[in-house]
Amino acid sequence: MDPPEFLFDGAPDASLTLVLAHGAGAPMRSAFLAAVARGVAAGGARVARFEFPSMRARRSGGPRGAPDREPVLRESWLSAIAALGGAGRLAIGGKSLGGRIASMVADEAGVLGLVCLGYPFHPPGRPERLRTKHLEALRTPALIVQGTRDPFGSREDVAGYSLSPSIRIAWIEGGDHSFKPRSSSGRTETETLAEAVARVREFLAGL
Repeated sequence: MDPPEFLFDGAPDASLTLVLAHGAGAPMRSAFLAAVARGVAAGGARVARFEFPSMRARRSGGPRGAPDREPVLRESWLSAIAALGGAGRLAIGGKSLGGRIASMVADEAGVLGLVCLGYPFHPPGRPERLRTKHLEALRTPALIVQGTRDPFGSREDVAGYSLSPSIRIAWIEGGDHSFKPRSSSGRTETETLAEAVARVREFLAGL
């Protein structure tokens, strides 16, 4: 596997680096991840973004296909952590798929914290297909930022799950899987993203 390529925001000498991976459908340069990375970096942390092999190949002109299989995704995360000098000054996470795989390696890697931006608790319309078993015993301090109307796990859905006490959930009122509100809500996507960034900055400050 080729070594990861990173996109950095923030000062190289920051005391903590947040490493973010993308979701299944958009690359590390997506408007969503860019806004989060720049917002978090403005709070004093360094942010490193990277891509899984299938997304990097797609961006380089390869075919658009399904995301890599779970073993490749996990190996990619562990490789990214190692390339950044190990877990001692790192928090990890990402958008949807990226955050889910980060949650699967966080304890193993020994990182400082975990940040999931729109966790895919289940596929849309399939609430019985839960992706929460490993979250019941998670030891790493974790923040899940979730829209209250996220089809991958709404507030009502999540209320019934058994999650580790190390997990904190920050709800973005009216937000979807990318925290976008309905136009009738009176809120803008810029406002809800800023709220999400603020929650991440607060969490990182406490690590």
